[in-house]
Amino acid sequence: MTRRAGRTGHTDWCGRDHRCGLGEHRSEEIVVDLPGHGRAVLVRVRTAAGREHAEVRVRVALAPAELRARRQLHGLLTDLRHTVTRAAVAGRPHPWKATP
Repeated sequence: MTRRAGRTGHTDWCGRDHRCGLGEHRSEEIVVDLPGHGRAVLVRVRTAAGREHAEVRVRVALAPAELRARRQLHGLLTDLRHTVTRAAVAGRPHPWKATP
């Protein structure tokens, strides 16, 4: 559970500045930078309705040859699908398992 700070409703992880607006609360960016290869930016978001999300932006350097670039994109999309699916499954409530 995330605590709220004072009357503002900001969470402990909230950036508490221009990032918050329209009822949303947004964390500071967490950046993974591999110069010349790629970059990923993660932001935690709580919507006005109270739902929390991870917002992820990814930038990857593509090969100059079209076929190789398409292969990279295919691999990236396959990996992203696996990642999103794994995160969604981990977030589901698990039914109580009774011991035999």
